[in-house]
Amino acid sequence: MSQEIPYKIYLSEDEIPTQWYNLRADMKKKPAPLVNPATLKPLTAEELSVVFCKELVEQELDENTAFVDIPEEIRNFYKMYRPSPVVRAYCLEKYLDTPAEIYYKFEGNNTSGSHKLNSAIAQAYYAKKQGLKGVTTETGAGQWGTALSMASAYLGLDCKVYMVKCSYEQKPFRREVMRTYGATVTPSPSNTTEIGRKILAEFPGTTGSLGCAISEAVEVATSTEGYRYVLGSVLNQVLLHQSVIGLEAKAALDKYGIKPDMIIGCAGGGSNLGGLIAPFMREKLRGENDYRIIAVEPASCPSFTRGKYAYDFCDTGKICPLAKMYTLGSGFIPSASHAGGLRFHGMCPTLSELYDQGMMEAVAVEQTSVFEAATMFARVEGLLPAPESSHAIRVAIDEALKCKKTGEKKKILFGLTGTGYFDLVAYQKYNDGEMGDYIPTDEDIQKGWASMPKVDL
Repeated sequence: MSQEIPYKIYLSEDEIPTQWYNLRADMKKKPAPLVNPATLKPLTAEELSVVFCKELVEQELDENTAFVDIPEEIRNFYKMYRPSPVVRAYCLEKYLDTPAEIYYKFEGNNTSGSHKLNSAIAQAYYAKKQGLKGVTTETGAGQWGTALSMASAYLGLDCKVYMVKCSYEQKPFRREVMRTYGATVTPSPSNTTEIGRKILAEFPGTTGSLGCAISEAVEVATSTEGYRYVLGSVLNQVLLHQSVIGLEAKAALDKYGIKPDMIIGCAGGGSNLGGLIAPFMREKLRGENDYRIIAVEPASCPSFTRGKYAYDFCDTGKICPLAKMYTLGSGFIPSASHAGGLRFHGMCPTLSELYDQGMMEAVAVEQTSVFEAATMFARVEGLLPAPESSHAIRVAIDEALKCKKTGEKKKILFGLTGTGYFDLVAYQKYNDGEMGDYIPTDEDIQKGWASMPKVDL
């Protein structure tokens, strides 16, 4: 086993990026604009400012500025848990008996247990800078809600979290971490909002979805003085903040002259994947280098692989802007048997456009195979991975096994977005043989599409 490349490649604090990278700046064909569902015209900064902080609106609409300075206060916060390491998975390589080199960027070394803190502190900072009292948000598996609760507590902001009901029930400890940081956590859909009551009436007994939770959080933000809504994925502002992941990863690999052949990330709304691939995709867009980029999504919520590329509502309650994205329809609600996050019905517009251009590929995997890979990884690498990250682990293992057959010495980089220590109910179901694979039928997906608006722009 070669030791020329260390197990963990660290950057110094001084090497934490000083700027975020805006992926859209290098795209010749830009993502379609967000649209006002009432007027069917592109949303203006003034309209978006009712929902989001003003500075975040500027970041959301900026398609031309490639690099954005990271405020010193945010960078100082990053120093508490960044830079995060790139790890050479020597033990996994040996176990698989593969000639491939496997690397992963580990984002789980903070209390939120995931990469979500990178954007949570940025969004909370801009809310505080604007003089707001608090923020509202949704959360699926709980990583984003936990991260925003931490960031809000650090900056003295009130935080209201609407948590997808099945996750609220399955992950009480994640919920309690949020409450420990001072957040109010409500299972969604709830009877505390007009939208929630409407969804409960239309879908009695529903276990919820990110689309439902987004609707409730936006309703509260827009009807409560001194509050704004913040989102943990999907939008360009989030991809901008998460680019710190890929920028660090590339800097670490460059130290040892390592150029990955493929970059693999789990895909729900797009924050982790977009952040990880950002600097590599930049080189690909500019014709400087080529990489195989693979988005991995759950077979139970297959936005890329079975969705339509069209304008759709970002939320189930249909009060949010319309976004052109790969979507299963805002009315699509994943099965309650789905473990972990990655429950959003659509996909980030920026990544959707790149996928439509053929700049990246996508694969959907079943959750029993995901947890098989997660268990294998835990046993040989010593980390219990989050279910979301384990989608990427599954495909990284599959690609490494292909190399075993062909003898190719490919370099594989994947994102390990977080740890799975709050996901033990899911691991218990897998270990007890009670976990199944739910794959929506064409009829299920058609029902989701039935609620899509007719937009021709």
